[in-house]
Amino acid sequence: MHATMLLTNARIYTQDAERPTARAVALAGNRILAVGDDLSHLTGPDTQTHDLGGRTMLPGFIDAHIHFVGWALQRRWVDLADVLSAAQALAVIAHKAGQMAPGRWLRGGGWDANVWPEGLPTRQTLDQVAPLHPVALDSKDWHSLWVNSLALARAGITASTPDPADGMIERDPQTGEPTGILRENAVKLLDGVIEQPGLDESCAATLEGIHLAWANGLTGIHEANDTAEMLAFRTYQALLRRGELGLRVNQAIPRAQRQAAIDLGLQSGFGNDWLRLGSVKFFADGALGSQTAWMLEPYRGRPDWRGICTLDPEEFTEEALACSAAGLSVMIHAIGDRANRHVLDALRLVRAAEPEWQTGQAQPARPWPPLRHRVEHVQIIHPDDAPRLAQLGLIASMQPIHATSDMLNADRSWGEPRVQGAYAWRSLLASGVTLAFGSDAPIEAPDVLAGIHAAVTRRRADGAPGPAGWQPQERISAAEAVRAYTLGAAFASGEEASRGSITPGKLADLVVLDRDIFACPAEEILQTRVSATVLDGRVVYGEL
Repeated sequence: MHATMLLTNARIYTQDAERPTARAVALAGNRILAVGDDLSHLTGPDTQTHDLGGRTMLPGFIDAHIHFVGWALQRRWVDLADVLSAAQALAVIAHKAGQMAPGRWLRGGGWDANVWPEGLPTRQTLDQVAPLHPVALDSKDWHSLWVNSLALARAGITASTPDPADGMIERDPQTGEPTGILRENAVKLLDGVIEQPGLDESCAATLEGIHLAWANGLTGIHEANDTAEMLAFRTYQALLRRGELGLRVNQAIPRAQRQAAIDLGLQSGFGNDWLRLGSVKFFADGALGSQTAWMLEPYRGRPDWRGICTLDPEEFTEEALACSAAGLSVMIHAIGDRANRHVLDALRLVRAAEPEWQTGQAQPARPWPPLRHRVEHVQIIHPDDAPRLAQLGLIASMQPIHATSDMLNADRSWGEPRVQGAYAWRSLLASGVTLAFGSDAPIEAPDVLAGIHAAVTRRRADGAPGPAGWQPQERISAAEAVRAYTLGAAFASGEEASRGSITPGKLADLVVLDRDIFACPAEEILQTRVSATVLDGRVVYGEL
């Protein structure tokens, strides 16, 4: 059999233990035909041959936790990700409001009051620049919402509105009036009121985002969108029908739709090579940036505050057991050490109820032996709990860029010695845990190479906090980081047989880099560029 494409003179790191490195790879259509050093015998009259000039080739990157459609839409809305003060934010918002018809919702996000000298923003400051538009702006961590008076009025939120379960309406300590900041489940008070994007807008934004994803070497994503409306899933289905879905998508199922999925008999893994169902998404707590991550001990400077539990542990256990029995894996957001402990307690009971976990034999109704349950973020975990992830066969779905982005806030909010267990990739790997890395965009940019740099150095782009990095004992190698963005991510979605490594028979998803990140100085990883991205056997970005 002749190759349709032959790529030669490359430094290939396959992620395949049977053959870790090679110099050439041959493709047959959308599959990998062969891997080796000299594959010239596979050339035929129609073979496209490309000499890569010593560049580095890896499996196509997979972002294992991303809100892709939300990120794509936010790029079109008000983006406050790089704004360093409330004054700058208000200028951006005023400019956008001036371009919109009065009465339309002004959406966006990315603000981080932890770096603003003015501190927390208020509804009154928004009223000054956008009095004619209801405004709703997600925080950087997506666990708080900044709204103006018109948005509060439309939602009927007043001083007499009680805090919802597992949520908080920030209030003026003198008057009791809402300040304009809604925390955790209080955000849901705007459900049914806030203007939602339509499918056409979502598809257009997502297509723009796909091209940017290719430029970052991404060929697949795990969509963590968890809204009951399932806009992301509807968007991917529409693009798939049109032949325009340019990423392989593993779609989470929101908790609100779990019973519908169970009633329909849907299972994790249902779908095809382009779009398939993943795990049921739960939330155990909040986030570090909003100081709502659920902690075993109080936050520094707040002796009575340990964060917010957003899901009763017993309730989660009951629902996770039902999901598992129906063949649905679960993925649960857990950032604080107390949240992670309760999640592990619950999943211990889930594993005990799974016959194949005890016998090692898959049951007929199961798509995988066993189900690939996963914990999202695992940003801080008690040393006693870290080994339990491996013992229970759980995947740690983590985002390396969070460590360097959050390090100052982690020191300020958690402090020593707790931060020694924060973003603990080395410790988790040493205990046998499978890591799957992502970006959590739009919270961070979907930049895989920036994530690899953060994992290897635990330093920011400007070199902070110094040559050793932050909590340097948890640094990992470039090879280990790449594995988490490739084979680890594929394993997390049950697709390691078809993706994640450069292995004959697997899908032809590849990325070519302009330098060898396995051998170059760690600081050069940030200067590395994606030369080409190959998806399904076709060059979709750059040149070979």
